[in-house]
Amino acid sequence: MPQSHPSQPLSQALSRLDQLTNWERKPRGEMRVGLEPMLDLMQRLGNPHRSFRAIHVAGTKGKGSVSALLEAGLLRAGWRVGRYASPHVDRVNERVSVLGQEVEDDVLASAIMQVLDGYEGAKQAATAGEDATWFDVVTAAAFVVFKEVGLNWAIVEVGLGGRLDSTNVVFGEVAIVTNIGLEHTEILGVTREAIAGEKVGILKPGATLATTLAIDDAAGKVLQQRADELGCKVLRTDLPEDATIAETNISLVGLVFDHLGRQGESVQAASKKGQPIGAWLLEPAVIDKARLPGRMERFDLALSLTLRSGRQSLPVIMDGAHVPFNIEAVLRDITRSSSVSGNCVAVVALASDKDAPGFLNVLSRYVAHAVFTEASGSGRAHAATELEALAISMGMACESEPDPNKALDRAVTKASECGGWILVTGSLYLVGALRSIVQGSVG
Repeated sequence: MPQSHPSQPLSQALSRLDQLTNWERKPRGEMRVGLEPMLDLMQRLGNPHRSFRAIHVAGTKGKGSVSALLEAGLLRAGWRVGRYASPHVDRVNERVSVLGQEVEDDVLASAIMQVLDGYEGAKQAATAGEDATWFDVVTAAAFVVFKEVGLNWAIVEVGLGGRLDSTNVVFGEVAIVTNIGLEHTEILGVTREAIAGEKVGILKPGATLATTLAIDDAAGKVLQQRADELGCKVLRTDLPEDATIAETNISLVGLVFDHLGRQGESVQAASKKGQPIGAWLLEPAVIDKARLPGRMERFDLALSLTLRSGRQSLPVIMDGAHVPFNIEAVLRDITRSSSVSGNCVAVVALASDKDAPGFLNVLSRYVAHAVFTEASGSGRAHAATELEALAISMGMACESEPDPNKALDRAVTKASECGGWILVTGSLYLVGALRSIVQGSVG
């Protein structure tokens, strides 16, 4: 078995890791997907993915927020819980949560180095693990961490798709498909039904499926058909069409908790020890703890004297929505709330594999002015000038500025002039690029 690296600096581990292919930063059309490298790594590491119980979360949007709610609720119930998520906004540690906290640098470094040792062993033996990618290694490292700290449960968020995703070596006792939209079509398929078939690939015999998709929805039918083939029970939310994103996520997680309670899972915490787990766990403090960076996250940016125009701060909301149905829900929820007023000025970047016409069509109905930029971290961004040209053809007031920092400056000036507010959206990479700047300028 690979040796432990207890004192390895994280920067050194990440430098070694970055020599591997990172598909999050490359064009998706040529992407290698398959479980064989991951399964080989797991075997070489002593199968850490079998050391904890898992809830597996797939879906086009909402995976991260649902996973965070699951984690917070189970922690409230007194269980030892971890969460694996992607991508990160500021630092890679965000991907691996242990007992509600980001994994410590030295713990993550040691795990990454153990996995890379396994990868080197696979290269020497010319087995499937020699084709492991950056995401494979980080996923495997998370499972190593979870095993070493002795978790009861892990909430495992799918990276892309489901059936062939690196995370799909785990057995999720509950498999969640939050929703289905058109995304990563060059990998997952060009219809919602095809994408549903990939995402429901996380469902395994003996598990329970939970989803927001109705049985008469085209994608929902695919989920039901697969569940029937495997003999799996299906749990569905029952919400009005105008339910907010937060209400939908809470309802879905509550459904899962009620199911676990019926299955005999109970609270371990002393205050309510033995009480069945249920939706009652989702109290306000738990919901608040589950808030994630870059998901409907608000800041109030301090304005300089030259920009104040009668007020001292400017609302900035950051959300990494990048598919049409999700940005529609985000903007609908924001505009229905009383937290902001005035015109919206959006700072937008989109990866080249995203539905730019569909996304901009939604923006055009809510946004007074857009500043298009590029999130260079993704390595596969739509050019800002291309987005500007497309938006102009739709009649949008807009401009382009490839540099995200300068784009934010332009948006601040524009929003200050019109007494509006700013939305940073289209990419979590963009959110990550600007979040620290905005945080440092909060009034």
